[in-house]
Formats: sequence, C-alpha cells, structure tokens
Amino acid sequence: MTETRRAWLGLLVVLGPVLLVSMDGSILFLAMPTITHALAPTPDQALWILDSYGFAVGSLLIAFGSLGDRYGRLKLLMIGAAVFGAGSAGAAFATGPEWLIGCRVLMGLGGATLLPSGLAVLSEVFPEPRRRARAIGIFAATFAAGFAIGPILGGVLLSRFGWGSVFLVNLPVVAVFLAAAPVVLREVKTTRPGKVDLLSIVLSAGGLLLTVYAVKNFAAYGLSWSAIAGVFGAALLTWFLRRQRKLEYPLLDVTLFREKVFTVAVITGVLSLFAWSAAAFLTGVYLQSVLGVSVLAAALLALPGAAALTAVCVLTPAFSLKIGNRAALVTCHFAMALGLALLLATTATGGIGWFIASSVVAGVGYGISFSLVADTAVGAVPADRAGSAGAIAETSNEIGNALGIAVLGSVAAFVVRSEGTAEAHVTGLHVAMGIAAVLCAGLGVLALRWLPKDSSAEDVVSESDRVVDRA
Repeated sequence: MTETRRAWLGLLVVLGPVLLVSMDGSILFLAMPTITHALAPTPDQALWILDSYGFAVGSLLIAFGSLGDRYGRLKLLMIGAAVFGAGSAGAAFATGPEWLIGCRVLMGLGGATLLPSGLAVLSEVFPEPRRRARAIGIFAATFAAGFAIGPILGGVLLSRFGWGSVFLVNLPVVAVFLAAAPVVLREVKTTRPGKVDLLSIVLSAGGLLLTVYAVKNFAAYGLSWSAIAGVFGAALLTWFLRRQRKLEYPLLDVTLFREKVFTVAVITGVLSLFAWSAAAFLTGVYLQSVLGVSVLAAALLALPGAAALTAVCVLTPAFSLKIGNRAALVTCHFAMALGLALLLATTATGGIGWFIASSVVAGVGYGISFSLVADTAVGAVPADRAGSAGAIAETSNEIGNALGIAVLGSVAAFVVRSEGTAEAHVTGLHVAMGIAAVLCAGLGVLALRWLPKDSSAEDVVSESDRVVDRA
C-alpha cells in the first residue's frame, strides 16, 4: 500500500469517530420529548442529559490532547473509541435519568480522547502542507456535518425505533474503527521531552467543569450557592494559565493567543456553537411543542440548513484564501447574527418558512466558523503541538455547545415557567435568539476593529509551511 493511499484511508477511518463525537452533541435535540416521556426526568435532569456530554468533552480535551501528543495518539484513539462505545451501549438501555446522565459523561470521556488525537494524526499522515490543509478541511466538514445531521438522524430513528436507537447507532462505527485503525494508522508520539504536568491536568479539567456548572446554574436560578463553584473554578483556571507560562513544556501553549487572528477564531468557535446548539434545541421544541410538527417532519425541515452548513464548511478554505481570514470571520459573525434574528419573526401559529431561512443563513456563518477555527489552530503550530492546538479548537466548540444549551436554554425555560403558555415558548425562543444575535453581531464589530486588514489565510498557510519545515 502506497503512503498516499494509506494516508487517505487513515483519514476515512478517523472520520468515523469524529462524526460520532460531534453528532452525539446534538442527536438528542429532537429526541428529548420522547426521552422525557420515557424516563420522566426533572427539568434540571433533562438539561443535564443534554449538556453533561458537552461538559465532559470540553473539560478534558486539553488534557487528552497533550497526553496523546506524548504517549501515543493511536493508543489514545483506540482507548477513547472503546470507552465511547461502552458509554453508548449503557445509555441505550438506561432505565432512569441518573443512569443516562452517567453514561453520557462516559461517552464524553471517550469523545475527549478522540477529537484532538484524531486531528493530530492527520498532521502526521499528511506532512505536505496543502494536502494537510485539505484533509483538515474534510475533518472540519465532517465535524460540522455531525452537529448538523445529529438532530436529523435522531428524528429519523425515533420515527421507526425506540429512543435507545440514537445511541445504538454508534456501535457499528466504533467496531469498524477498532478493527481498521491498527491496520491503516501508525502510532505516533511526540519527540518532545518532559513529563506531563498532572497538576495542570487537574486544574484545567476541574476549572472548566466548575465554571460551566456555575454558569448553567446561574442562568437557571440566579445567584445561589453554586456561585461559590464558579469562583473556585475561575480561580483554578487562573492558576492553570499562570502555571502554563512558567512550564517548559506546558499543557496549553498560551502564547498562541498572542496572534489576534487565532484568538478571534477561537472566540468564534465558542460563540458559533453557543448560538447553534441553543437554536437547534429551542427550534426543535418550537416545531414539535408549539406548531405540532412530528419528529420526522422536524428532522426533514432541518435538512436545508444542514446542507448549507456542510457545503460552506467544505468551501471555506478556498474562500478564506481569496478574501482573507479577517473578511471570512466578519462574514461568519454577521451571517450568524442575521440568521438568528430571522427567528424573531416566528409566531405561535406559523414560522416554518422563517425557521428554514434562519437555518440556511446562519448555516453559512456556522460553516465558516467550524472550518476556519480548526485550520487556524493546527496550521499555526509545529507538528508536535498539533494535538494541543487541535484541543483548543475543539474545546472552544464543545464549551460553546454546552454553554449554549445551559445558558440560552435556561433563559428560554425561565420565560416558559413564568408564563406557562404556548406563546411563552415563542417568547422564550425570541429572547434567547435575540441575545445570541446581538453577541454574534458584537463579535463581528470586534473583528472589524481588532483584526488587521492584511490578515489573510495566505499568511497563515505560509507560516504553516515554515513551521513544518523547521519541525
């Protein structure tokens, strides 16, 4: 087998778990009414069923990205796939909300090992910069497609099978990966010396988890004892960041954030998933609970937006090369803002057309974000830091995904609890999407004012070439 063929087969094998990890961040959006009927979770438990997965993935991505760099990316991929499969099997047969939440956390643990190591493997099997950029673009498109088709697949499965099917569908893909990965992928470890700083792992994981937990509870209940967890989490993250500056081999290379394009791109990664996850979840509830649309019909209505998102994600590398990263990021922010604002036209008696238009317009912005964040992160670092850089990109997405549901979902739920009518669902949707639209537009303005006009993808690619040559 030639090296080129092995590389592309390796990409194909890696894409399987990548698709699953991103898909499972959204597959429950249309399934929650069915799961709620079957398991009768409390409102808090229902939110935890949705976002415990994202919390687990986001809290551990940085740690596992560094571990894969040092101890073997293929080894971590294999372990992660097995854990992810075990969590999926357990979730499919859960008999109560606590069991399901626990299995979702286990799935998140496996997912946190898969994403950064999978992205780093591509930087090894595609050493030539342009082929690597193409492979990363495909990786990003697959990751984006997983988020987009998750609700659609969930709706199709629920129209024919029980709710456990949304988890059982993962098992064949995991089995194929475990069988094929050792054949087409080689183990790769960094040549970088030094031991893993265990304290940094504890600080990063604990700080992220406590912080997002506090934000979630604040959005739902206002100030409470959970604020203590937020203060403690913020203190841990501050300690973590300061410690990274002093370590010779840090868990997180904070110097990457000196580059404004990189920083804005990562913030974009957080905000895009923050907006998308909340919009996907709340519009799913709106279509089914307010307009009375069936779960299968709701899934089919999401297809135009999913198609737009995936197509733009594939085309973004070429698009950003022509117009520059600054223009691409600005386009991304204002497309998301406009698409989210279109949802303000929905009513309790109609709004399907507005929903479709919103998903397509905002999908353009989401697609640019999903592709540009990953490419910028990995292309800006040496090969032996690819796992850590990829972890930053994926962490921004996963944290945004979890926070979107936790914060905007809680805001909408508060409105519904306050009014208790069908119209309250629409009002809650409008309030949440209005907040998201303002945030996206604000970041667009920031990008216009902050990023230099000559920030272009050509500069990023050229720097990536020089880094590869030095490595």
